[in-house]
Amino acid sequence: MSGAGTEARPFGARIARALADRGVEVVFGIPGVHNQEIYRGIDAAGLRHVLARHEQGAGFMADGYARATGKPGVACVISGPGLCNLMTPLGQSWSDSVAVLALSSCLPNGGPPDHRLHEMRDQRGAAAAVTAWSEEARDADHAYALLDRAFAGFAARRARPVHLQLPIPLLEAGAAPPPPAVRPRGPDAPDPGLVTRAARLLAEARRPLLILGGGAAGAAPQARALAARLGAASFVSTAGRGVIAPGDPLHYGSFLARPGSAREIARADVVLVAGCALSETDLWRDEPGFDPAARVIRLDLDPAILASDRRSELRLAGDAAAGMAMIASALGPGAPHAEWQPDRIDAARRRWFAEIDAERPGLLPVIDALRAALPSDAMVFSDMTQIAYAAVEAWPAPGPGLWHHPSGFGTLGYALPAAIGAAVGRPDVPVVALAGDYGLQYTIPELGTAVELGLPLPVVVWDNGRLGEIEASMRAAQIAPHAVHQRNPDFCALARAWGALTEAPESLDAVGPALERALAAEGPTLIRLTPDIV
Repeated sequence: MSGAGTEARPFGARIARALADRGVEVVFGIPGVHNQEIYRGIDAAGLRHVLARHEQGAGFMADGYARATGKPGVACVISGPGLCNLMTPLGQSWSDSVAVLALSSCLPNGGPPDHRLHEMRDQRGAAAAVTAWSEEARDADHAYALLDRAFAGFAARRARPVHLQLPIPLLEAGAAPPPPAVRPRGPDAPDPGLVTRAARLLAEARRPLLILGGGAAGAAPQARALAARLGAASFVSTAGRGVIAPGDPLHYGSFLARPGSAREIARADVVLVAGCALSETDLWRDEPGFDPAARVIRLDLDPAILASDRRSELRLAGDAAAGMAMIASALGPGAPHAEWQPDRIDAARRRWFAEIDAERPGLLPVIDALRAALPSDAMVFSDMTQIAYAAVEAWPAPGPGLWHHPSGFGTLGYALPAAIGAAVGRPDVPVVALAGDYGLQYTIPELGTAVELGLPLPVVVWDNGRLGEIEASMRAAQIAPHAVHQRNPDFCALARAWGALTEAPESLDAVGPALERALAAEGPTLIRLTPDIV
């Protein structure tokens, strides 16, 4: 080969250029001796690298970046323990349908059977358990093809993480430049014939109901227009919050998991479920509660969800935005004719707020104080903690993609690093992390990353000195609470040790000013809240 652009360079340098050609701007990771060749080309390719303190943090950062920007997140780790540490974030990305590309090095095949540095029995197979696919590149051309496969899947199908591992000898060997990237195409629209049938059913409905999940997050205008045209009532899942405007008088909110929601769902005669798996973590019961005579329509991008659905009369495969726009078009102009009663829906919402207040006393006033202090476009990344469990029901999201919670895999330690990834990807919007005192300790070293980056990131920690949800669950099961009280560090002193700012409001009135100062700061601020604040 000859010429300035065609000379053989180490493949590690080429892979960075291939990522940049496919729209990647940021890589989250940690370099090591096994993956250092990937770093050879990062600067020349114009990629920004964010150094995490732990591979788990890097994975959550890539996840948060993807959720905030709508672009795939990329995490780069070493073979063996690096990839193992990344697998918890990949499991979260899998369960919550987030596009993350995991890049790792791997040991070459054919070496000694054991005792090599970072050796695993089956590294590729281990990652396959929490990804859509996990593949090893045979050579440079195969690696480029696998990148195109990954980005095509991110664009056209339900988002899932993928893992590409690169043998160390391949990273070190010379390789030709990558070919031009294959332009991904978007998701397909549903079958027009099925859309026409769906529109007919909805047009005839007396009480149409929309149930919208995270798969409809990009379809808020279409969903709102369709609900208005039909006069339909609506529910959203945790991931679908904000798809319907919270002020809509026919919107039940994100109360799908309330047992009483089944009674309300049973009132519908036609139900459109769009972009919602109706999974255990959506409902926390076996069935949604459809009336046996109700006509059910499913609109989903994932063929596996549609294939497993035996209840729905119509199953539309395709993009939620396109599908709801097509249904509205097939309905044509007209006035809504449904029989839903706003007063009854409002009464149901009030009843569920009262249930939350009874189950988790004292949290709603704290949630209200936080919500009142944040701009309407703020993104919140929450952890598995009681204050977040209450907030994902009680805190109305004004738009989609503004609240991100690790619903499916349910991992602790998500909020802080995911918020860092979001703040890196969207410096134009306020980003907040909301964590519990126990979960924050899983990934609190990433506070050093936030300081290093100078991110104006409020990190709100609810410090009650206990695993409150587990303690309550044990008591409900008549188990004497065990191992649910822990000794916490002085969170503010720990944050200051990294160079972060701190706030410790002593009243609800002090919460707003503390958040305002944190959002205006030149680095992260840990805001410690305790039950004494109420």
